[in-house]
Amino acid sequence: MTAPSRRSSRAARARKPGRLILVLGGADSGKSQFAIRLCGTRSPRAFLATCQPADPEMRERVRRHQEARHGQWDTVEIPLALARWFEASGARYRSILLDCLTLWLANLQADGHDSVSIIDRAQELLDAMRAVPARVVVVSNEVGWGIVPRNAMARQFRSLAGKINQQFAHAADEVYVTISGLPLKLK
Repeated sequence: MTAPSRRSSRAARARKPGRLILVLGGADSGKSQFAIRLCGTRSPRAFLATCQPADPEMRERVRRHQEARHGQWDTVEIPLALARWFEASGARYRSILLDCLTLWLANLQADGHDSVSIIDRAQELLDAMRAVPARVVVVSNEVGWGIVPRNAMARQFRSLAGKINQQFAHAADEVYVTISGLPLKLK
């Protein structure tokens, strides 16, 4: 029996489906830093930023996140059309980090999407992610551990974020939660 050629090995790797990894956690729990480590060091890597920094504190947070990546990533600021980006560009990368799903959800709500539309868009995003051969790491906030919000809109957001996190966790190959900088593998 002969060994497979290098070309056939590369072709087999190119067809191999990617991995979907979900990283959950609270604010400043270390989830983004852990997600970066999960992506590894092999290029090319893409960082999909959903944040739309509207105030000085958020701009500073974005700056710190960019500094943590040391410029070794292709950074794409994409607040809404994530599935379209994966369909058009996702196959170019070995690793893709989406940070973060909860901000994407907030962007969709601000854009006028209702809960049903958002759940449908989340499924479209999952389908697009599954179609690329890259390792895709998705960061999301676990917002259900906090206090019950006083207003209906915030409660609706919390509930929808929980449903979207469940949708992604069910589809993911691996799921982690980070607490105080420590990751715990759930799946």
